[in-house]
Amino acid sequence: MFAPYKIATLIDTVAAQAVTADDVLAGTGLSLADVRHPHTLTSISQYLAACDNVVRVGVDLDVAYEVGSRLHLSAYGMYGYALMCSPTMRDFFDFAVRYHPLATPIQQLGWRRDGDVAVWTFTEIYGDLMSQDLRNFLLRQQMMMTSTHMRDVMGAGARPIRASFGLADIGRAAADEAALGCPCQFGQTAHELHYPAAVLDQAPELANRLTRAMLEDTCDRLVGQAKMATGVAGDVYQLLMLSPNRFPSMQAVAQRLGMTERTLRRRLDDDGHTYAGIVDDVRRTLTLEYLQTTRISADDIAWKVGFSDSANLRRAVRRWTGTTIGELRRG
Repeated sequence: MFAPYKIATLIDTVAAQAVTADDVLAGTGLSLADVRHPHTLTSISQYLAACDNVVRVGVDLDVAYEVGSRLHLSAYGMYGYALMCSPTMRDFFDFAVRYHPLATPIQQLGWRRDGDVAVWTFTEIYGDLMSQDLRNFLLRQQMMMTSTHMRDVMGAGARPIRASFGLADIGRAAADEAALGCPCQFGQTAHELHYPAAVLDQAPELANRLTRAMLEDTCDRLVGQAKMATGVAGDVYQLLMLSPNRFPSMQAVAQRLGMTERTLRRRLDDDGHTYAGIVDDVRRTLTLEYLQTTRISADDIAWKVGFSDSANLRRAVRRWTGTTIGELRRG
């Protein structure tokens, strides 16, 4: 469901090293014309295959940083523009994590404040499916993308103060430090990029609260589509969408997917999801769709999405959106 902007950037970057588009796209089922077409949609597996192809032909890891430096927020559509309009950098961090499913995610993005440091965290989702060389490539690309996005909204002077790699030092620490512009530590317990916590209270150069709010509505719909399209959470999401007014139990869903309830819970946990959270997402997606595109009463919507009454629906809408049903319908 993802626009092929990352694959296109990868092709353009490695062309300077005499790696052809056919080399990059081998086994993906895509042609160069597909990648250049504005309506083409691609999958995470196709992007992983393209990166694996690049790694296999032996390009230097500097290419990972070059790709990351070219993937500016303007390449990410509504998600990128909403980030650029964030009222504060704290909002930027929160929004980036919440809507990361829209960004062809190879790692799970997170963040936390740790004293005087704001920490981006990168948790590998597909690490057990990759070669070590591909892991090295994609992690460096992700760190550079995040660094690039920070500079996009704060200016060229926004640099991390430290990078932590949960990977071994492969003898290129100096090159990594030159690329990221900060000290790099290897063999750590997690993959992280650290910034001064003071940035959280600063405003991005293009901050616009109203525009961000408008774009957030669009991202809400898009992230619902992303969850319907990817991983075991997507499978659960689709099954729940089939019977929203009477959600099946987690055990029943696990049986439909051919696994035990314990296995389903573990796999959702590995991907950063919970069954209750997916149920809430389904209710949220359907409720907002009904409110914004129909005149169905609140009582009827409550029944359609599995709430016992409209009072519970109204409380949920306030929790999801910070506003009321009436205000949503008035626009």
